[in-house]
Amino acid sequence: MQSFDNLTDNLKGVVILTFAAAMFSIMIALVKYAGEGLPVVQIVFLRQLGMFIIMSPTILTDFPKSIITKRPGLQVLRVCLALIALFGGFTAVVNMPLADATALGFAKSFFVTLFAILILNERVGLYRWGAIFFGFIGVAVMVQPGTSGYSVYGIYALMAAAAAGLVMVIIRLLSKTESSTSIMGFQVFGVGVVTLFPAIALWQQPTVKEWMLIVGISCASYLAQKANIYAYKHGEASLLASLDYIRLLFATIIGFFLFGHLPAVSTWVGSGIIVAAAVFTVYRESRRKQMLTRAPEARSFNNT
Repeated sequence: MQSFDNLTDNLKGVVILTFAAAMFSIMIALVKYAGEGLPVVQIVFLRQLGMFIIMSPTILTDFPKSIITKRPGLQVLRVCLALIALFGGFTAVVNMPLADATALGFAKSFFVTLFAILILNERVGLYRWGAIFFGFIGVAVMVQPGTSGYSVYGIYALMAAAAAGLVMVIIRLLSKTESSTSIMGFQVFGVGVVTLFPAIALWQQPTVKEWMLIVGISCASYLAQKANIYAYKHGEASLLASLDYIRLLFATIIGFFLFGHLPAVSTWVGSGIIVAAAVFTVYRESRRKQMLTRAPEARSFNNT
């Protein structure tokens, strides 16, 4: 443990982010296994239930503040979008190779930028517009619309990425007036309540193995989210954002050894375009912030 403490903050962030990426990849692999015998809605509900049990000490300690909100409309919209992201993402994972579903999920970063422009009125320059354009070219290469390689589950993954991107923008709006406990609590309760009755209607009695998979999904989800938060607490966002794509490597390795799947050429090419466009965007943003902080008018802010 002492050796970890001696690492620089950025290296600590990299180590923790790598762990988060591994946990995320394990989670989607377990979802794929569970989806062989259980409906997706049941997996989503049981995952939320497991997450609630794990997080209940935090949520219940702050109850009822954890479900009190000043912006109920945005909270409800976020829950609806979270449902779309979970159902679309899990359905894609169950029916596609892990690496393909993971790679398409990276389109979220471009949707975040696009929705930030439309909703938050953020100003975007030519370079970021170019990155968005090439990012979606990469998506088109992987989805292959109008060809024999087209799969409707690629649209599910893309739909999940779009919903997740919009959720990120909504969280930025909610964070201005809501506590993190309230934002977290609403999703846990909201998604759980909405999926309760469909899960009961389509219920398949899980085997002992499937119960173990559900426990694993809940624990891996929780650890991935917590590790992701701690990673960004230690390391620079510009560095860690460009390393998040290590999930594709984990998904490829796990997909090959557990399911015998290797990404198609279109996945390698498309994901390469997406990763390159996203990393370029992160690099440009990092350089832009460095230029801003070095400017004379920014010195007063640096010294506060």
